[in-house]
Amino acid sequence: MNLLLILPILISFLTSIIGIPFWIKKARQIGLVWRDMHKPEHSKKVAGSGGLITTLSFIIGTLLYIAITVFYFKGGDSKTITQILALLNAVCIALIIGFVDDILGWVRGGLEKKWRIMLLFFASIPLVVINAGESVMMGVDFGILYPLLIIPIGIIGAGATFNFLAGYNGLESGQGIIILTAISIVLYISGNSTLSLISLIMVASLLAFYIYNKNPAIVFPGDSLTYPVGIMIASLAILGNIEKIVVFFFIPYILETILKSRGKLEKQSFGRLKSDGSLDMPYDKIYGLEHLAIWILKKLKKNVRESDVVYLINGFQILIIILGFIIFI
Repeated sequence: MNLLLILPILISFLTSIIGIPFWIKKARQIGLVWRDMHKPEHSKKVAGSGGLITTLSFIIGTLLYIAITVFYFKGGDSKTITQILALLNAVCIALIIGFVDDILGWVRGGLEKKWRIMLLFFASIPLVVINAGESVMMGVDFGILYPLLIIPIGIIGAGATFNFLAGYNGLESGQGIIILTAISIVLYISGNSTLSLISLIMVASLLAFYIYNKNPAIVFPGDSLTYPVGIMIASLAILGNIEKIVVFFFIPYILETILKSRGKLEKQSFGRLKSDGSLDMPYDKIYGLEHLAIWILKKLKKNVRESDVVYLINGFQILIIILGFIIFI
């Protein structure tokens, strides 16, 4: 009977892979298109905010999981269902914030930084009100400070920083697939098979999206994807009590934040496009892992392509995850 639980994963994938082409067509019709900064200026603009369909597909798959649990298996732990619904609420709030930011447009700066922080705080409220997670961390009992302080910091931090490492075809979706797959494994090993499955439902939706987002992309994720995925990662860490290893998995994003801070969070992640289609360093200094990847690759090969940068960053993320398993599992 447990094979029936594969259905939500399958539905999430199919909804995403079928829905995205319709969204691409509609986005082009309404002018929600953005220039691919690593392609020639005369190239066709790419549909934006594909994360809207991807996140909705995840929501549909997760609701189907709840329905199967309640109606077919005749029950389901009420605490677990409450946790899943809180996670869905957090993801939905993140989706709304991300889509609004996309509509305002990254070219015009989108939402101001202070508004992003304030709005992302609201995404933490569903987990705060159910007092999610365990207040004891690293031997310290944070008590009431855990829901009132630690949870909001974790949600805001993950939601905001997952948005930093971006701007390259397939990067955001690929990173989401890698990290959430690793989290799913950690959750399963720790005995939380339900949250492990929820994580895989999002992975399935991201896999479908990646087909259209990989180089050359015909749809971009936008903040409609990065905010929900970042906040989902933090939510799973909190609900599954696996904060330490997830923070370790997030090392590339911590480094990205540090490097971005050198440029006061104003330097773009894009490389400088050369006439032959290869990339060069956009600045004299390094203001992100993307720039560091270009700098390293330039030492190894003459022409650095967009895909090279994505593969190197993804490879670094996988290395961090392997180290995390060695240290914490």
